[in-house]
Amino acid sequence: MSIISNIGIWIIPVFIAFVVIMATWKRIPSYELFVEGGKEGIQMAISLLPFLLGMIVAISVLRSSGAIEAAVDLLTPVLAYVGVPGEILPLAFIRPISGAASLGMTTELIATHGPDSFLGRLASTMQGATDTTLYILTVYFGAIGVKKIRYALKVGLIADLIGIIASIIIVNYMFG
Repeated sequence: MSIISNIGIWIIPVFIAFVVIMATWKRIPSYELFVEGGKEGIQMAISLLPFLLGMIVAISVLRSSGAIEAAVDLLTPVLAYVGVPGEILPLAFIRPISGAASLGMTTELIATHGPDSFLGRLASTMQGATDTTLYILTVYFGAIGVKKIRYALKVGLIADLIGIIASIIIVNYMFG
């Protein structure tokens, strides 16, 4: 175990030293290029702020307005009929929007019901089978300046829906 720890400790400094030595050997102005990259990174972060702020406001509005709770209350009886617990619905709604919020919900479900419970397994599987579609569209499309997302939103949300359904089917089949 100490060999792996030592490798983990030394890998980044050795890599940085290697890059600096190679840049010096090839007579590349490494420091100037580093500073230029830092400037570009700051400009990119500033250009992404409006997109991220819009997404954070949208999440706050959905949570504060009670829209998510209303949808959960509406869909819980329908899902209970097919054997899906209603406690998983907030995770299914939040996962396409925010990775951090969905990870928090998954952690809460696992802490409440246990990692080997049906809900714990379903939340974990759903977390791995879906993606943060709206976050990806916001950050990546915003970073490169795409204004019209065309079919990306539809395809991403359909893929998330398929991931959610597949999670439910697979966990029901394997552990239900």
